[in-house]
Amino acid sequence: MPASPTLTAAAGYEVVVLEGCDGTGKTTLATALAAKHGYTVMHFGRTPGRIDLAERYRSVLSRPGRIVLDRSFISELVYGPLRYGRSRLSVTAAAELALQVADRRGVLIHLTGRPDEIAARLRARDGYAPTPEQVADVINAYRDVFDALAGTAPIITVDVTAETA
Repeated sequence: MPASPTLTAAAGYEVVVLEGCDGTGKTTLATALAAKHGYTVMHFGRTPGRIDLAERYRSVLSRPGRIVLDRSFISELVYGPLRYGRSRLSVTAAAELALQVADRRGVLIHLTGRPDEIAARLRARDGYAPTPEQVADVINAYRDVFDALAGTAPIITVDVTAETA
């Protein structure tokens, strides 16, 4: 689970968007934010192709109250190209959504770590895992997307494997 300082830092925001490679602790952190700080957790997997992604997330981000998004529009920019050959959301649309997060006094939290450690976490959790090289590809894609979104909303990057180094 991400370190307690991450939980404390996240709790200072109205909207928290948790993003990162599978196995970095997004759901664990989202659950802790709900339990300790009263957030409503919204988990997003792959959205059916007929749904307008930008509109879907604009609608979610306009809901009142404290919300935590356990994976969201940023993942489409990472996993779309890696798994399906393209993203169904443009970087411009993602930047507009990130600005909406900022307007809601929100934060983007980028959970990352060492590929070998994340692969081991996935193997322990699921019984299988991509290779560390495949995990590294995902981690690098997230880094590139967060770099592209710099300046749109506050970003906190946390290496969830640092304490196990």
